[in-house]
Amino acid sequence: MKYCSHCGNEILFSVPQGDNRPRYWCGQCGTIHYQNPKIVVGAIPVWEGRILLCKRAIEPRIGYWTLPAGYMENGETLQEGAARETWEEACATVAIGDLYTVFNLPHINQVYMFFLSDMVNGDYGVGEESADAALFTEDQIPWDELAFPTIGRTLKFYFQDRAGNGDFPVRTQDIQPLRRKPSLDDAL
Repeated sequence: MKYCSHCGNEILFSVPQGDNRPRYWCGQCGTIHYQNPKIVVGAIPVWEGRILLCKRAIEPRIGYWTLPAGYMENGETLQEGAARETWEEACATVAIGDLYTVFNLPHINQVYMFFLSDMVNGDYGVGEESADAALFTEDQIPWDELAFPTIGRTLKFYFQDRAGNGDFPVRTQDIQPLRRKPSLDDAL
């Protein structure tokens, strides 16, 4: 960032008065340009016991499977974002339920939040960011082709909880960067 989006003057990168960390701010008008983590919202769409997954048609991880999810937009709730992403990526309408997983990824400044959800009518398709979409039973999940660790962990928790007493507690974890070549176990 070089110029203030409020007044157009050059900005500084230092600790503003009254703050405790370096930030981009304007010495002319005093506007602080905060950079905060991105929130990724998604759904676990279920229809007749099967999970809806999308195959990514865009980077990162093009060609890998994922739950429908994406960046939250201004002016929407977490639940609205999860439902919108499901529609955009899989052309499916869902009834959003309870928050299920929260993953902190501080190394890339992201927080992932997935909601339990039921597909309204079982209809789905392929959205602009997807190459394919399909419903999977647990034994059909392409575990070695999942796009991100957040997806594998969410699915693993879901199937464990569904097989248990059917209680789906909110699960929260921190995910740290890999310091070696990834393996199948990293997605789970």
